[in-house]
Amino acid sequence: MISIKPFKAIRPPRDKAYLVATRSYLSYSEDELDEKLQNNPFTFLHVINPSKGRSLPFGKEKYQEVKKCFKKFANQGVFIQDSTENYYLYRQVKEGNEYIGLIAAVSVEDYFEGKIKKHENTLTNREKMFTDYLESTGFNAEPVLLTYRDDFRLNKIFAEYIEQRSEYEFTSTDKVLHQLWLIEDQKHIKQITEAFKDQEALYIADGHHRCSSSSLLAERLADKPGQDHRHFMAFLIGEEQMKVYDFNRLIKGTNGKSEEQLVEELHHEFLVEPIEADVYKPEKFHEIGMYINGNWYKLVPKTGSFNPQSPVGRLDAEILSKKILKPILGIQNLKTDSRAGFLPGTEGVSGLKSKVDSGAFDIAFALYPVAVEQIKQVADAGKTMPPKSTYIEPKLRSGLTIYQILEN
Repeated sequence: MISIKPFKAIRPPRDKAYLVATRSYLSYSEDELDEKLQNNPFTFLHVINPSKGRSLPFGKEKYQEVKKCFKKFANQGVFIQDSTENYYLYRQVKEGNEYIGLIAAVSVEDYFEGKIKKHENTLTNREKMFTDYLESTGFNAEPVLLTYRDDFRLNKIFAEYIEQRSEYEFTSTDKVLHQLWLIEDQKHIKQITEAFKDQEALYIADGHHRCSSSSLLAERLADKPGQDHRHFMAFLIGEEQMKVYDFNRLIKGTNGKSEEQLVEELHHEFLVEPIEADVYKPEKFHEIGMYINGNWYKLVPKTGSFNPQSPVGRLDAEILSKKILKPILGIQNLKTDSRAGFLPGTEGVSGLKSKVDSGAFDIAFALYPVAVEQIKQVADAGKTMPPKSTYIEPKLRSGLTIYQILEN
């Protein structure tokens, strides 16, 4: 049984939503960030990247600046708070893909009890940083992305709202359509809450550190009354709505091996097929594309080279690491080795190829996207996936809805 609840969102007025909502400031170049800050007085970047900018290191001084800027926005009417507790239906359309889901407050108790399941490890230092940030600022500005088993009752309710005029509707400069509806009807709120009680589990798709830090904050403030630190803001999306892209690997150097030597070594564990094409994209699980010196190869792991019963061991990213990157190319740790790079599947195989053709990298490996069911199997087994195994859409914006955890 999953516990969610409506909340009183702090959010921009209708006429300012398109100006306020923003991507993570880390996704902007220095020039882009400067342009946004100079030309848009309402962008949420002014809050999450306070006036002192990147020169101010992460820490409580910066977090207090974030809180101060947030209060300034509220005082200026850039943010208002709803007077009633609502659910919020959000729709995003990007490159022909439609994503519809619910923004709600989710209980940390479900995370503690293992009903909100993870498939990635979290780093202790980042957990502490995010926990300090939450305690200092007192709000969630970007929801954790959680996925659930699709439910026709929820789909029916959502469909009713999609036919109505949305509270927000705007297209951001990256050509993504954003819409948001308020679910204020008490009957619908009750039906949605009850429907989630029938869910056995939620799965973290994006936001492992944010989810973990919310639970750590709840532990830290366990004895503090009158606050809402036992919940965090999440965007709940059905499994069929979510899209999982491949996350591909790029390698600098060949560990002293020629192309011929590399291919010869690969024959021990893989069926190796040269591909006569400008680009090659794997068409199914257990097909890995390799690009080197202008040549593509299809690599298919041989029977017995991996454990097909292991939720992690049968993943192509794990097979690639265990059978190629570590023993042949000497890449022991993808997280820390400077020779390793990653490129999401949204950039396409042509983007992967261009990284090698430009000389920035020497070898590219193209992977087939992980299925949602594989993510669930890993999470259900209490295991974790290799680093950057998935690139999941939708990517959510900060500042569209804000959940107040602590009273300012």
